[in-house]
Amino acid sequence: MTTPSKARKSVHQKISNFKRGRFINPFSGFEDKTLKDFVRWYYKERGTYSKERRNRYKAIETYLNDGALLKENKNKFSVTWVAHSTVLVQMNGINILTDPIWSGRSSPVQFAGPKRYTLPAIEIKDLPPIHAVVISHDHYDHLDEKSILQLGNTPKYFVPLKVGKVLKKLGIKNYIELDWNEQYLYNGINFICTPAQHFSGRGLFDRYKTLWAGWALKSVRKESFYYPGDTGYFNEFTEIGDDYGPFDVVAAPIGAYKPEWFMRPVHMSPGEALMAFDRVKGKIFIPIHYGSFPLADDTPELAISDLKEAIKLQDINPRSVQILAPGKTLWIS
Repeated sequence: MTTPSKARKSVHQKISNFKRGRFINPFSGFEDKTLKDFVRWYYKERGTYSKERRNRYKAIETYLNDGALLKENKNKFSVTWVAHSTVLVQMNGINILTDPIWSGRSSPVQFAGPKRYTLPAIEIKDLPPIHAVVISHDHYDHLDEKSILQLGNTPKYFVPLKVGKVLKKLGIKNYIELDWNEQYLYNGINFICTPAQHFSGRGLFDRYKTLWAGWALKSVRKESFYYPGDTGYFNEFTEIGDDYGPFDVVAAPIGAYKPEWFMRPVHMSPGEALMAFDRVKGKIFIPIHYGSFPLADDTPELAISDLKEAIKLQDINPRSVQILAPGKTLWIS
């Protein structure tokens, strides 16, 4: 493991994100929702139509990818959406996964919790050799123990502060923890830990005990990719764009945003995701984090409908938005 003190600091001004033993969202306008708010949504509002809501979640169309072309690719820049927030990025000759999850449930156990309704479009065994994995935070739909165990110690894992302890319990030793705006050069790619507006926790008593983040990948060949992780929309996107942009590809979450009164501080709507794409100076937008798990009240159909409407309202060039089916590969170069 490499400690944050050995990682190279960015020129970006240090953000104070730790207070009284817990990480915080130090951003203007952030509103932390309470347990009372959660009860209002989950047990009152959501509970009144839970059966109807479950029936609205249908598997989305996927493109079954056997991985053959991805294994053959040794030099081209490509991005493949596996499903949910799992993306395979091939750049500078190395293969990188974001938030790998192949499990059937987003949960500490596989007999309860949000059940997957769209399967990953490429089997983990069919992936090309994975050289690096970036993890945005420790929620179960982003840090999946079963998938990590399958990937093993071969890849180098890049995680936000304190998330390494979860990997360590799984026997993973090949990891690097970074704070916001720290970066580490690996195999010709700068892995930059970027600020995000979210939260963390895998149990009842560890909320805010580990850091959450996005990841900017900048290769020495000038290829660039940005994954904001789970995040609400916040003004820091402009700073990220100024410091690390422009980005060839931005893979941003568009799901888990309803009801907005509850979700908005920590999850972007499709329209907000497009605004973030503009602020970070993205060139190609790929929507992710929808269509796999029933995490909120929005459906895949609603997310895509709202995205298309936002493209018109924000006067975004439709060609810059690539709506991929899980399993599809976008070849950039």
